[in-house]
Amino acid sequence: MLAPVIFVTVVLLIVFLQFNSNRSIERLIHHNENLLEVSATKSNLQKLITGVVLLESKVRGEVISGEKLDIGFRAAEIDSINSILTYLDTLRFYTAIAPLIEQLDSLVDAKLSFNQQIVDTYRNEGKMAAESVIRTRKGKILTDAIRMVCSQIDELHQQSVEALIKEADANGNKALTLGTVIALIAVIASVITFGFVVYKVSSQQQLISRLNRSERQARDAALVKEKFLANMSHEIRTPLNAIIGFTNLLAKKEMDTESAHFVSTIRQSGESLLSIVNDVLDLSKIEAGMMRIEYAPFSIRNTVHSIEMMFIQRAAQKGLQIDATVDAGLPDLLIGDVTRVTQILVNLVENAIKFTPKGAIHISIKPLNIKPGLVMTQIEVSDTGIGIEHDKLDKIFERFEQAQDAVTRKYGGTGLGLSIVRELCDLQNGEINAQSNPGEGTTIIVKLPFKIAAEQTLVHSPILTDAARVKNTDVNILAVEDNPVNRELVKYLLSQWDYKCDLAVNGKEALQLLKIVTYDLILLDIQMPEMDGYTTAQEIRNTLKLKTPVIAMTAHAMQGEREKCLSYGMNEYLSKPIREEELLKMVRMFTGQRSADDDHHAISDDGTIPHYKVIDLRYLKEVSKGNINYEKTVVSQFLEMVPDSLQKISDHWKTKRIDEMKREAHAMKTTVSVLGLDTLLSDSLNRLEYESLSNASFDDLFSQLTGICLQATKEAGIYFDSL
Repeated sequence: MLAPVIFVTVVLLIVFLQFNSNRSIERLIHHNENLLEVSATKSNLQKLITGVVLLESKVRGEVISGEKLDIGFRAAEIDSINSILTYLDTLRFYTAIAPLIEQLDSLVDAKLSFNQQIVDTYRNEGKMAAESVIRTRKGKILTDAIRMVCSQIDELHQQSVEALIKEADANGNKALTLGTVIALIAVIASVITFGFVVYKVSSQQQLISRLNRSERQARDAALVKEKFLANMSHEIRTPLNAIIGFTNLLAKKEMDTESAHFVSTIRQSGESLLSIVNDVLDLSKIEAGMMRIEYAPFSIRNTVHSIEMMFIQRAAQKGLQIDATVDAGLPDLLIGDVTRVTQILVNLVENAIKFTPKGAIHISIKPLNIKPGLVMTQIEVSDTGIGIEHDKLDKIFERFEQAQDAVTRKYGGTGLGLSIVRELCDLQNGEINAQSNPGEGTTIIVKLPFKIAAEQTLVHSPILTDAARVKNTDVNILAVEDNPVNRELVKYLLSQWDYKCDLAVNGKEALQLLKIVTYDLILLDIQMPEMDGYTTAQEIRNTLKLKTPVIAMTAHAMQGEREKCLSYGMNEYLSKPIREEELLKMVRMFTGQRSADDDHHAISDDGTIPHYKVIDLRYLKEVSKGNINYEKTVVSQFLEMVPDSLQKISDHWKTKRIDEMKREAHAMKTTVSVLGLDTLLSDSLNRLEYESLSNASFDDLFSQLTGICLQATKEAGIYFDSL
């Protein structure tokens, strides 16, 4: 205890003495600098007098000679005078000189004003009037006064500096004395200090060791949390997959009213539970910094149209009208994260439907500000629902919060939807706010910036020959799944669509089957005993050397899971619970096959939109509003463009014109979107446009793309013939 006290005392004494020594040295340096300023001050005072006299002389010369004085010269002289005055202002810290500086500023301003008065009089009233102003002797009086004040400033400045010289000598002696005292004290205290420093170093090492342990524990805790979320996602989604899947199948059976109600309740409960799990996982990913925004071109009109179509039936079940408008001035192809934009819109529209007992819901998107290559969009989702009190508006964006407790009891929900929307807006450098009146409805306003895609037009191409079309064959699929319930679900779904399906319970069994049977597609679960999906995929690619498309089936919902699956050689990622429509689209995407009844679709007698296996006519019907000629023109263009775009992509790849191939893939996105193929083909076209592909990966992608496009052109031809 004594050593620290002595050490602190000595250190404080040294600090005090060192402070005084440093202050004395600083004063000595400062005063020496002031000595150097003496000559500079005298020189500037002389320059000021010379400048004032020279400017006056030039002005007089202009009046007497009648030659117009150069404005640039006068401005330069005035700037020089002002800069000198600025320098002299630094002498104001001398108490005796400060009033003289103010007086000098005033006199110089008066002198400059007087010169300007002569010039203005000369130019406005003539030479005689100007000479009359000069003869007032006001200029000479001002000049003499400036000289006198400058002389006083110079004299006082020299006196002040002489006093500082004496003080500098005293400070130098004081600094020398204090330096000697400090050296003696330092020598005396060195032994005590050394012991204390050794003690402190030892203590710090112990502290650092404890901090390292704490940091490792924090990292381990974060890793445990991530693993827990991943495992929780898997453990919850796996049974949910079975519950929702088999409930959907059961709903297709003939049942009495009560049984149908029970099944509907089970399905709605499963969907609600899945929504809660998704919300919690989304928030966890955002908190952990694992939510990433991916930028790629997308059609804002197709996105809004898809959202509208998604909710039309749900809105109709409540007797609600739903419509969407996109301002004509907003470019269609934007660069952003279409998944997150869709998530924002889905959450907002779901909220609007939930809290709107009657009336309508309107989605609108318009540009607020368009700059070259950039647009700020405003997305509004308005409803005629129950509304929100003004003092509760900010609260609705907080987690696990709703405007009132009664809302939670009546309408349900976790209060996470709008919180997630706000987080997604922040991640995309956007903002969100709400406007509402109780009983009149609510409007949620989201502002998001997007880049504008460079290409906004379609490319016209000739038609593909029949020789290039591929024939459909039976599709044989291998499903690898350890959960028996999910195994049966996948098999049942595939059998409904007339696909052949073999089952394997783990990776080892799958590899044995792959050695003796040729499959067109592999559905591969990730978490399995004995050999997991990642290892199995690597064995398929590296050991068996198979190029068979592999689709991962996983209940993991963590950010980066899809990228991880692709890095292990898989072709795509299918999240559990598996939806019938998503599974069917994925199978079609990677096989390019069709059902036997595809050739028999045409316009129905009741005027409803015809249904096809690949193409989707809803967007075309919405735009055409019954104009058959327009539909024939658009479908005809589609039939011409798609085959030749495929041919160009193939030719560009073979001739190593990769940039041209990427541009053709980009242009094709707009071409296929007109018949609703953007969902099926967006991933393949994005990979062609953005990824660095090997010959093998290009062949796989192009084969998938060609299969779907050939099916689409056949269906489009059938529809064209029916018009």
